[in-house]
Amino acid sequence: MRDPYDVLGLSRTASAAEIKRAYRKLAKANHPDHNAGDPTSAERFAEVNSAYEILGDKDKREKFDRGEIDAEGKPRFAGFEGFAGGGAQNADFDPRSFSDIFSSFGRGGGGRARSFRFSSGGRGPRTTHTGGMDEEDVLNSIFGAFGGAGAQGAGAQPNAGRRAGATAQPPKGTDLKAEVAVTLEDLVAGKKPTVTLPDGRDVALTLPKGVKDGQVIRLRGQGYASPQGGPSGDARITVRFVPHPRFKVDGSDLRTDVAVSLEDAVLGGKATVPTIEGNVSLTVPAHTSGGRVMRLKGKGLPTSTGGRGDLLVSLRITLPETHDAELEALMKKWRAAKAERKASA
Repeated sequence: MRDPYDVLGLSRTASAAEIKRAYRKLAKANHPDHNAGDPTSAERFAEVNSAYEILGDKDKREKFDRGEIDAEGKPRFAGFEGFAGGGAQNADFDPRSFSDIFSSFGRGGGGRARSFRFSSGGRGPRTTHTGGMDEEDVLNSIFGAFGGAGAQGAGAQPNAGRRAGATAQPPKGTDLKAEVAVTLEDLVAGKKPTVTLPDGRDVALTLPKGVKDGQVIRLRGQGYASPQGGPSGDARITVRFVPHPRFKVDGSDLRTDVAVSLEDAVLGGKATVPTIEGNVSLTVPAHTSGGRVMRLKGKGLPTSTGGRGDLLVSLRITLPETHDAELEALMKKWRAAKAERKASA
């Protein structure tokens, strides 16, 4: 595969935002759905996805820049451990025997080694062999010490570490992440929000009952394609509730506050309360204190059981916006009477 920076047309100093913009532009331009008559678009699309798998991931990008992985995300050769296919986990190789074998070529004549030493088991005792050994025997010993990787042409048994008959499965494509904004009105109405995936596709999202703000929904097979022909990754969509100017979300309930006049708080009355579906009338009991919470059942958000939460209404007592002489006189009279009752008690 080509250098991922070249695939996305970027320099190595490109920022994360620049990488994301370049990927989205190329993914949309090369998506097979937008290039029905171009049989090569799928290959270009897969190449763009593979490049973004490296550069779109902070850790992978740093490893690639340091030369630790190649353009396909595979570890680069880094010494003896590369032969074993599993890093420095190969305990069957004694590095000292490597120099011993080749140093033996300098002793004796006829191109034959007179003596060499080779570890019989890594941690077991070392066995010393003397006598003649031809070049093929030396190579067989070297590759055998490396755990068999690359030794198939020198007498090693292929796939010795694999279970007989097992076949390697192509790797799955990378998962993609996206967010979708949902209004409370659409949530109550059961509408399907449309999410635009990073590769340019628009998907109508079916929300589960009782979905919560920040909940992640997984769409199987809607992620990035596998460059090796395996199954596509998944799309992980985070649901975000759009903040509402009147309502605050509290689980499946909604909260709001409503202004109540002083006379309605004292004598009782009616108050107009907004809900998601429209305004309703609320009966305010007499002698209602400010901050009292009234509950309107079934006026909240959908629940996981198929019902609806409640709307919790906090009553806020308000005074007239302009000076009211009658109200002020009444309050003075009421205060005086209250003080007189207290003094006579």
